[in-house]
Amino acid sequence: MTDTRAPAPRPRTAAELDAATPPDRDRWADAIRVGSLLVVIVGHWLMVVLTPAGEITNALTLVPSLQPLTWFLQVMPLFFLVGGVAHAHTLESLDRRPGTRHGRYAAFFRSRASRLLRPTLAFLAVWVVVGVVADLTGLTSRPGDAGELARDALVMVPQLLWFIGMYLGVCAFAPLMRRLHQRHGLLVVAVLVGSACLVDVLRFTGAELVGNLNFAFVWLALHQLGFVWRDGLLTTRVGWAMLVGGFAAMGAAITWGPYPTSMVGLPGEAVSNMAPPTVALLAQGVGIAGLAVVLRPVMARVLARPRPWKVVVVASPYAMTAFLWHLTALMLVLLAVRALGITQPPVASGLWWLTRPLLFTVLGVVTAGFVAVFVRFDRGGRPIPARIDERRAWVDPLAAVSAFVLFFGILMVSIVGVDILGNRPVFFLVGDVTPIIGFAVLAVGLCLLRLTGPHQPADHLASGAAPTTPDAS
Repeated sequence: MTDTRAPAPRPRTAAELDAATPPDRDRWADAIRVGSLLVVIVGHWLMVVLTPAGEITNALTLVPSLQPLTWFLQVMPLFFLVGGVAHAHTLESLDRRPGTRHGRYAAFFRSRASRLLRPTLAFLAVWVVVGVVADLTGLTSRPGDAGELARDALVMVPQLLWFIGMYLGVCAFAPLMRRLHQRHGLLVVAVLVGSACLVDVLRFTGAELVGNLNFAFVWLALHQLGFVWRDGLLTTRVGWAMLVGGFAAMGAAITWGPYPTSMVGLPGEAVSNMAPPTVALLAQGVGIAGLAVVLRPVMARVLARPRPWKVVVVASPYAMTAFLWHLTALMLVLLAVRALGITQPPVASGLWWLTRPLLFTVLGVVTAGFVAVFVRFDRGGRPIPARIDERRAWVDPLAAVSAFVLFFGILMVSIVGVDILGNRPVFFLVGDVTPIIGFAVLAVGLCLLRLTGPHQPADHLASGAAPTTPDAS
């Protein structure tokens, strides 16, 4: 029989949203997730500069005195931290579900991957079309500033996808890392931090390729702190120790070590704290995570009030879409400024700072337009089944393989860009890779992930039972 009852109305007012929130919801972790993406967006808008010669550069390169701002604007460690909190919650929920032993890893990873990949693939589809049009119209081959700017945009804008690839890789490891946390607790964090330090020693004593291991050790260490957070072990006292110790270690590393001041990568630098991540970035991440812990009691009281919590709830569905499209908005505005012949004031001058609010307002409006169009692709991931009925023993291993391939596919695309017709090679890890290769690897990963989809028995489907229920996390 068909259920003809009208769906319950979605909560709208601040009081209704507050009442609909589960009492065990970590509101501060949710706020950090949204806020960290907002800080990244504003940071990029602040740093990217179009010179009078038409070149895209970084304000931190032009004015090195601004680089200490990255000690607080580099908030990606916080996103990985609260990612660990969210994954702990989801995995706890998954453990309580009835069904078979097989298929639990695949269900978890499909849910996380679909949440990340749907808006990402929409973004890539648009930029591939932009690249094809730019090539067919001869824009990318045009000599001078216009051609160079077009070529730069097709590589620069997709670079933000490094975060999607890295976070997807951390998601793939989350079930294993949680089991290790359950058995060994803080020892896992200590091993990851020690491994990151050892990798940097080897990296800076000649084995540069080994440094790439810190893509795993650094981000997994910060993600592991999310499990510790979830268990309530990050008390205010521990938070102060993390805050003081983390930033002190970062300061020592950049003062006496081979690490640059900036916690974001800058063009022309011999060493980057981001690619691959260094122990200086790890120390900064621990310090800013400690700040989040210290602020947690105060922010928990603030977010317990309906109106501040409504801001987080309303902004949350749009955060990832805004992150994906904010550099596209920036490129369009910079091109418009250039076309209108508007000369930007010198970086860090008084006029430059005074015009930032106006620029950010324009960028916010343009980004909001992109969000209005593309947020439909960011309406939640594939739900985890209420019951795991998986008889295929190979599904979980295949999901792990798909995670590995997707990780490298997304990272390749983030490095080489979307100019498929130009297909210019770019160095990636050990050799040159072209956009076609990057997209081919990504396509293989998507196909493998699709093969892990749930197989519903015919009698189950015929019964009319709903195969899945939304994941509460």
